[in-house]
Amino acid sequence: MIVHHVTLHRLRLPLATPFRRASGTEQHREVLLVEAVGEEFFGWGECVAEAEPTYSPEYVESSAHVIEKFLLPRLGTQKVRATDLASRFSRIKGHAMAKAGIEAAMLDAECRKFGESFAQRLGATRDRVPAGVAVGMQPTVGELVDAVGAYVAEGYQRVKLKIEPGNDVAPVAAVREAFPTLALQVDANGSYTVADAAHLAQLDAFDLLLIEQPLGDDDFLGHAELARHLRTPICLDESITSRRTAELALTLGSCRVINIKAGRVGGFMEAVRIHDLCVSRNVPVWCGGMLETGIGRAGNLALAALPGFTLTGDLSASSRYFHRDVTEAFTLDNGFLRVPSGVGIGVVPIAERLAEFRTSSRTIRTG
Repeated sequence: MIVHHVTLHRLRLPLATPFRRASGTEQHREVLLVEAVGEEFFGWGECVAEAEPTYSPEYVESSAHVIEKFLLPRLGTQKVRATDLASRFSRIKGHAMAKAGIEAAMLDAECRKFGESFAQRLGATRDRVPAGVAVGMQPTVGELVDAVGAYVAEGYQRVKLKIEPGNDVAPVAAVREAFPTLALQVDANGSYTVADAAHLAQLDAFDLLLIEQPLGDDDFLGHAELARHLRTPICLDESITSRRTAELALTLGSCRVINIKAGRVGGFMEAVRIHDLCVSRNVPVWCGGMLETGIGRAGNLALAALPGFTLTGDLSASSRYFHRDVTEAFTLDNGFLRVPSGVGIGVVPIAERLAEFRTSSRTIRTG
């Protein structure tokens, strides 16, 4: 297919619940949507880069720049398929989220042209997936327990708690005491070192599904060493940037579980390759989230419906993040989220909301 032009939509959506980061508390989510248009097709993708380079080196401004100046010119004026993009973009180092945003829009467009759903294209085997929720650190342990209780009451089947040094064992113990049968895991976002092994081993008492990314992104050897001290399985998130790094982590024994985020690994095609690798190794995977709008959430639900996603991911209802989403809301149905079954990703932005939340847009002709 020939892409005639791409429009980059910059949006700013108020968050339903403020999101705490090391740099401060965010009240809004900065969003970059990619709209690809051809003669008889269109597609939408979401670049999941954040406003600041705190989760990864990418951020919204840099992604928009890289897409316009370096990636779109490589689409050319001839027919191109989504599966061609990895090779076309290979000379541009890094910028996985920017690449993933274009790939998602191209995949959506191809699916729409051929009348298939995103889920069918990726190889999904289910029409719904269990809903999980990530709960940030709260001012007090009591408030954390209350927050978890509210999500359990809504029907969420798994809860992930954020932890960091000085805010780990006590809050996890309190949540486990309050909810003894809850599927529970923790996420450290790389805030510990191998020297904390004995301390982290205290978490083994709470029957956790896993501990996510305890050490730094590039510390594969450290994670392998830490794994020898813990009964709780280690899961890697930020460390997994490709099928190759996933294979490295599994070969070294750095983890027993992998969190797959399509944006972090360069797109849904690479995410499927990591899924297939893990299935071949009998390694469970789950789908992580990046505070996506309904555009990104629709793709994530299709990915999470693949057979190897045996653990509940960070896939929540739209209301967990936004009072109003840019698409029709995804809602809980007895603890599950429905996988869109329409053509493409199954959703499009609502024009009025796109206009309301948009802070800028730029249309770039390709070739």
